[in-house]
Amino acid sequence: MVGRLGRIKDWIRHRGSTAASPYLIVGLGNPGERYARNRHNIGFQCTDYLSGAHEIALRGKRFRVLLGEGRIGSRRVLLAKPLTFVNDSGQAVARIARARRVPSERILVIHDDLDLPLGRIRLRPGGGSGGHKGVASIVA
Repeated sequence: MVGRLGRIKDWIRHRGSTAASPYLIVGLGNPGERYARNRHNIGFQCTDYLSGAHEIALRGKRFRVLLGEGRIGSRRVLLAKPLTFVNDSGQAVARIARARRVPSERILVIHDDLDLPLGRIRLRPGGGSGGHKGVASIVA
């Protein structure tokens, strides 16, 4: 997973730089121990990895989200884990983006994609939900 997540750092590095707004990296997953190691919680797992690797503590429950602020490389980032179920992530993400003035082109959503083989990561700017209800709740 470590090598593949390096692509996130590359994605951030190649975007335009506006010091005023950070990047918002949102990991989708379902809360609770029951779902912790489920494939559908890969967004949470990746966010936890990024949090540890870049020493960004996730805390608080404002907006029903665990949130951390720090840097990946030279870029300011917010790491977020919505405490809602995946399909209801949109409201929490919208509240953070609005409160922290993060434009949509600076939001990266990490989620499972059953169309990809296990362990494969795809980064794409823009795009729709691809049928993923959690992403659809954010895009709406």
